Amino acid sequence: MKKKDPDLLLFHAPLLRQGMTTPKAMRDVIYALMPATAASIWFFGLSALLVLGASIAGAVLAEWFFDNHQPRGESLRDATGVLTGLLLGLTLPPGLPMWMAFLGGFVGISLGKVIWGGLGHNLFNPALLGRAFLLATFPIAMTTWVANSNGGDFTNIYASNLALPFMQSGVDGVTAATPLGMLKFDQEVTPLGNLMFGKIGGSLGETSGVLLLLGGIYLWLRRDLDWRIPVSILLTVVLFSAVLSLIDAARFPSPLFSVFSGGLMLGAIYMATDPVTSPVTPRGAWIFGIGVGVLVMLIRVFGGLPEGVMYAILLMNAATPLIDRYTQPRVFGRGADSP
Repeated sequence: MKKKDPDLLLFHAPLLRQGMTTPKAMRDVIYALMPATAASIWFFGLSALLVLGASIAGAVLAEWFFDNHQPRGESLRDATGVLTGLLLGLTLPPGLPMWMAFLGGFVGISLGKVIWGGLGHNLFNPALLGRAFLLATFPIAMTTWVANSNGGDFTNIYASNLALPFMQSGVDGVTAATPLGMLKFDQEVTPLGNLMFGKIGGSLGETSGVLLLLGGIYLWLRRDLDWRIPVSILLTVVLFSAVLSLIDAARFPSPLFSVFSGGLMLGAIYMATDPVTSPVTPRGAWIFGIGVGVLVMLIRVFGGLPEGVMYAILLMNAATPLIDRYTQPRVFGRGADSP
């Protein structure tokens, strides 16, 4: 006969026990990204797999190389290295040389996580920091796009993927501009259906808006993200672009175009919601998300670059400590003027 549980149980702190852990949360994000990752491989073939694999390898190697635990490799258990490499890979062009993708993953973990003291201490999103490094160091390679094959040539590998370190190689394929680039420089609007289902050129993670959204719903159901951040980002972009469209519909894009174009969906759902680099208070989450949305639209519409998601999130990452400081709830029992 099973012994009945006592009416009073005494435990040591912490008294609140939850099944969610950091490794589980990281794996959930990886699972949520699997459909979009599979779509990128379908659209760009083995080249996508090579870029993603190199990026993940660089991040995992940096995680292992700088691991101070005994035995070595203990820090790999939380899966943040794999997730950082995957997120970075999804922001890269399909024709990027593998050694650049590897370097980006290594730098993302090294300068975006390890140098700050490890998991939970970094100020900036490591994947975006790795991409910012690559864009500043190799701007031509990072802005050279290839045409989407729409699954027509899965075995195709671009010659540029196999370029040796610090050597150049032309892309043996048809180059293609991104929808944001075509709008900004050619005033050409990409059909909404192509944006939503991936029939466009761009970074690996830009070609599957619907799948990214489905992954975000999965994370929300699993309670792995603060819904306020992606909602506030997307609502801000929608309202901002709606006002501009009312002013001049021929010049400014529609709200849905703004939402599904570029890396907004990937950044809003999977990068801006990083619990380490985003505010912890509900009010702070709204401020953070609105700030990201405004910066994205300002850069896209009035800046010299067609895309601004990366810079918007990194700038708001820098503002996160200040947001947290001024949005902390008042301690119970203290007045407004209490120290």
